[in-house]
Amino acid sequence: MTTEPTTTARPIVVHGRWTGYRMLLLARLRELFREPEVIFWIFLFPILLALGLGVAFRNKPPEATRVVIAVQPGSEHIAELLRRGDAKSLKVELQPPAQAAQNFRLGKFDLELLPQGDAVEYVYDPARPESVLARSIADSALQTAAGSRPAVATTSRVNSEPGSRYIDFLIPGLLGMNLMGSGMWGIGFALVEMRQRKLLKRYVATPMRRGDFLLALASSRLILMIVELILVLGFGIFAFHMKVLGSWAAIALVTCLGALTFAALGLLTASRAQKIETASGIMNVVMMPMWIFSGIFFSYERFPAAVIPVIRLLPLTALNDALRAIILEGSSLASQAAPLAVLTVWGALCFFFAVRFFRWT
Repeated sequence: MTTEPTTTARPIVVHGRWTGYRMLLLARLRELFREPEVIFWIFLFPILLALGLGVAFRNKPPEATRVVIAVQPGSEHIAELLRRGDAKSLKVELQPPAQAAQNFRLGKFDLELLPQGDAVEYVYDPARPESVLARSIADSALQTAAGSRPAVATTSRVNSEPGSRYIDFLIPGLLGMNLMGSGMWGIGFALVEMRQRKLLKRYVATPMRRGDFLLALASSRLILMIVELILVLGFGIFAFHMKVLGSWAAIALVTCLGALTFAALGLLTASRAQKIETASGIMNVVMMPMWIFSGIFFSYERFPAAVIPVIRLLPLTALNDALRAIILEGSSLASQAAPLAVLTVWGALCFFFAVRFFRWT
């Protein structure tokens, strides 16, 4: 009796429209967390940078203004008048004229005084703010000690409340810088590495669309963005008592938009690069203007007024402005329509051109 071979029917798997996207996103996240350097540069580096700069620029008593007096007839009398007029703010030394001039030139002192009989000549550098300030303090001390009185009574009040400190300005800038760096380096390098390892060639024979593939890479930034936001802002809150005045939902939405924008920019810069060195050079050219002009460590308002409108069109400037307005000023999301529009345009255009220019090989 012959028996006919039995066949086992294989289940038919129906793949949905977004199945490939989900699988690519999951694979990308697994790759990220298998690389130890990712944990350091994305999560630990901004915290260490915030800690170092926060300690360096912490609230502390102002340093005494350093004044050197060239030893000449009457120099002791001038030194006594300075100490009597403002002993707390001034640190006065007497040195031979040549040594005093040399030390002032090298920046060891903020101001040099040259006694000339009953008069005093101030030697200061107008390009050094501390030197200009030292001249004002020393002159005020001399006039006060000589018996003059101000025409108008004045008082002073120190404001060191959270929100007005350097660390409060710095934290949103570091968050924006980290989103830019991790978005561009993380996405761009991953894309070039896959191209070098011939992994992208395998997708050519699949129904995977370029848009889905690039969107999966960009979306992986959203998972890391949540962790970055919690770590950086949480560190500022617990370590430096930073106050978050705005809505956390608004902050999360702005951060999400910033992460996607820089991920799209990273995709564009690496869409055709064949080598890591090529991609690195392109990314440095793209990021360098934002490192300098976008107000990470200091306000971009210090630049000439003619270039400020151009600076505000940079994506990192828009991200930093929106974050600082919401975090430090309590602004609403609607009030940040202009910087959010800048981010949206950058992100949409970069992703569009990345899909157009992208090559699997």
